[in-house]
Amino acid sequence: MSKRVELLRASAGLAALALLAACGGGEQAGAPKAETPTTAEAPAPAPEVQKVASENYADYTGDAERGAAVFRTHCASCHVLEEGVNRVGPSLYQKIGATAGQVPGFRYSKANAESGIVWTEEQMFTYLANPQAVIPGTIMAFAGLPDPQERADVIAYIKTTGVKGS
Repeated sequence: MSKRVELLRASAGLAALALLAACGGGEQAGAPKAETPTTAEAPAPAPEVQKVASENYADYTGDAERGAAVFRTHCASCHVLEEGVNRVGPSLYQKIGATAGQVPGFRYSKANAESGIVWTEEQMFTYLANPQAVIPGTIMAFAGLPDPQERADVIAYIKTTGVKGS
């Protein structure tokens, strides 16, 4: 069964549970209600980098010049590398090393803003293969770059703006 089908089934199951909870489907009449904790819970740890098949980012050497061409073809309709310039997608200026969902002035999906992902080169490599698999619920409509060399090249191009925190 494909990962996408599994994700769809899991989403449908969660939606059904949420509907039952909203309708009071799990409570018995006269049963005491559980108290809501008053202390804030610690945020969940950032997800680990997922692997795409057997591909490893370290196996590829990115070429920024080729990455610029791939970027123009696949990314530039929504993104730019200019600092502070957001379009349909956020600016990718110094995106490597940055935390997902944090570009000022851009309205992110809840899934992206709360993902906790730090855009390491490895995480970006995985994300660019299939964004919806890495951040289910993202509003980014891009299907992904199946070619691992193109992903490595785009990352090299994005790195030409610098790396956050370095």
